[in-house]
Amino acid sequence: MKRFLAAAAFASAFAPAAHAQDIEPRAYSNAPIGVNFLVAGYAYTRGGLSLDPSLPITEPLLKTSNAVLGYARVIELGGQSAKVDVILPYTWLDGNALYKGEPVARTVDGAADASFRLSVNFFGAPALGLPEFARYQQDLIVGASLRVTAPTGQYDRTRLVNIGTNRWSFRPEVGVSKATGPWTLEVKAAATLYTDNTDFYGGSRRSQANIYSAGFHVVRSFANGMWASLDTTYFGGGRTTIDGDRADDLQQNWRVGATLAIPVDRLNSVKLYASSGVQDRTGNDYDLVGVAWQHRWGGGL
Repeated sequence: MKRFLAAAAFASAFAPAAHAQDIEPRAYSNAPIGVNFLVAGYAYTRGGLSLDPSLPITEPLLKTSNAVLGYARVIELGGQSAKVDVILPYTWLDGNALYKGEPVARTVDGAADASFRLSVNFFGAPALGLPEFARYQQDLIVGASLRVTAPTGQYDRTRLVNIGTNRWSFRPEVGVSKATGPWTLEVKAAATLYTDNTDFYGGSRRSQANIYSAGFHVVRSFANGMWASLDTTYFGGGRTTIDGDRADDLQQNWRVGATLAIPVDRLNSVKLYASSGVQDRTGNDYDLVGVAWQHRWGGGL
């Protein structure tokens, strides 16, 4: 059971920034079929956060407080383990930025865009019940996922800075996870594709090119079920066009972070996480800290 606590954490390090910026360790791991996860979390961000990376603003200085509620369930697909999850965030935002050299300010709260994801392991994570999982030892796992983000968040067409994005996005990803003793190395690559926002700032049409990202994680597991990771991600691309005018806003950004998951008992755990921008081309150098509580049930637990 302690090894299950270490292996089956449902990541919830969420802030309402673009999902291309995610730093999420243990995205591809195995867990007993039928187990459910409920996550409640809080994240605080400060600095050059861009809730929508295609916004034509500069020097954003924003503070956000983000509450998140998430649910996931481990299922079987093709004899391997898979996971479906949904994230429902709520955000409080306060700050200012520059638009065409002029200052703009915003204080607002509301629902952020909800996201839905299917993660499938293709190799190395067989579908197991709890008794069989107790004997499972990870070696190499290869998987993929698709996240869909819906335009459910607060949006005001008369404002530049909003919590919601008023568009859909789709993020396919592939990942590889290799365990060696207590250490696990993870590598991920993804692309985020966007539909157009046809009601941007008074009715303009805003398009955005794909954002491509890559992540790398070094995870250390401990005998008591605790685990810790060092995380980094790069994301680039995403140049935008507004009513046919192409902007000079190509993204080339790096972020680093760390995560610590601590078991409370066999059904509950707490996760602490933080990340920061270390190099950016478009001002996404914000800092993030967060905490999440996770409860597990079902699947014979």
